[in-house]
Amino acid sequence: MTKELWKGNEAIAEAAVRGGVEAFFGYPITPQTELLEYMSERMPDLGRVFLQAESEVAAINMVYGAACGGSRAMSSSSSPGISLMQEGLSYIAGSEVPAVLVDIMRGGPGLGNIQPSQSDYFQMTRSAGHGDYHPLVLAPSTVQEAVDLMYQAFPLAEKYRTIVIIAADGSLGQMMEPAEMPPMRPPLTEDGRAPWAVRGAAGRPKNIITSLFLKEEELEALNHKLQAKLRVITEHEQRWEELQTADAEYLLVAYGTVGRTCKTVVREARSQGIPIGLFRPISLWPFPSPRLAELAQRVRAMLVVEMSAGQMLEDVKLAVQGRCPVEFYGRMGGVMVLPDEVLEALHHVVSTHR
Repeated sequence: MTKELWKGNEAIAEAAVRGGVEAFFGYPITPQTELLEYMSERMPDLGRVFLQAESEVAAINMVYGAACGGSRAMSSSSSPGISLMQEGLSYIAGSEVPAVLVDIMRGGPGLGNIQPSQSDYFQMTRSAGHGDYHPLVLAPSTVQEAVDLMYQAFPLAEKYRTIVIIAADGSLGQMMEPAEMPPMRPPLTEDGRAPWAVRGAAGRPKNIITSLFLKEEELEALNHKLQAKLRVITEHEQRWEELQTADAEYLLVAYGTVGRTCKTVVREARSQGIPIGLFRPISLWPFPSPRLAELAQRVRAMLVVEMSAGQMLEDVKLAVQGRCPVEFYGRMGGVMVLPDEVLEALHHVVSTHR
């Protein structure tokens, strides 16, 4: 396999195709639209389903229907579009069907702009819809990592019968980088469909998929089942990357494209004699709290960096539990975080917490 130059949105789409997606439903919204456009050509060429829905609300409910039939179904959108999908996502979670969603985040709140942002963190990790549940949320920092995580998304969704969200921002969706594509996953056979799927009643007992439980005891039983599943996901699916943490006295915490920006900061700060490391969460939910708590016992202070007002900051503080000071630097409204800004903020942290 050789690397080719890919645009982020198109690379994610091709990785989904190779990962076995059978049905894509979406609606155009910048900075995600190239993903949908790529699918509009690629999926029909392979004899698979592509449909541009009349809205994001329709798109996610089409994903719900296809997933109930046992098909590998997905959608993609950007921040305001993800907001419109919230009810459908909750129905999918309550029905325990696997589905995949890509969120290419943009500036907000409101209609906002088309610039990159990370202000969907709460929307994705605090359940992505009403009710007591969480989707599994994975945040790449490079085009190659976006490809790799997208390729893993359907197996994860099917393993846990849950929603998997690939969370990236507009800069990753629009940038071009070399990436190596994985092999084409074999298509599902009819015999390989999940036994719970709704595929007609010929020769077997009927299946009923629903999230409607009018008796409160039945709904509570479903919730206990979901919580047990979430505990298993939390135990097995925490993911992160560390950079030069072995001797670090200070720690940067950042995810996605801000995480890659902070790698530059680590190199520059180290050249200036600052013993700094980087902790980059890859799974935003489940958040890798135990490992971050361990690091908090060894460092003088942490600096959390985000393209938001500090949404991941809350999870960092919950993990750290006061073991060390936690400072914050962020930009909002689609303004990119630059290495020089972070380095200046880091110098302030070092001078404050020597």
